[in-house]
Amino acid sequence: MNRALAEMFEYNRWANAQLLEACRGLNPALLNSRPLGLSGTIGELLVHIVGGQQTFVLRTEGRQNEEELNRDSLWPGIDSLIDIAATTSDELIAIADGLDDEREVDLPYMGNRFRFPKRFFLVHALEHGVEHRTEVKLGLAQLGVETPDLDGWAYSTAMGYGREV
Repeated sequence: MNRALAEMFEYNRWANAQLLEACRGLNPALLNSRPLGLSGTIGELLVHIVGGQQTFVLRTEGRQNEEELNRDSLWPGIDSLIDIAATTSDELIAIADGLDDEREVDLPYMGNRFRFPKRFFLVHALEHGVEHRTEVKLGLAQLGVETPDLDGWAYSTAMGYGREV
């Protein structure tokens, strides 16, 4: 059992949920905007965050490219993104919680197979989420949209941590 690593993915689940919920009411013009410095539109980045999680779950099993969402996917709607993010977040939590630190995964790519420590895909999943959530927050701020506080202290409060003793 790897409780500390699993909690990092619980934070990831919470942060994704906060950001997606904050984007629930965005109009199509905002979703399709690409503020300065972003690697895609707001909508593309939200799909990319969620699709990335689908991909990372698959990669921990030595699989990929199985119709998961990507930047070129059609906008599936915010409710669909929220549902997929919750499901894949739960899967990542379970993978992290049961991680065998020494397990390796062979990943096929362009007719070859490449070996990775399974833990690498979890590292990548965490980094990927933080990077692109930050991108979306910066873009929304440029557009004058209030963004959620995704700091660790906000997570701590949401989890009921830090009670006075």
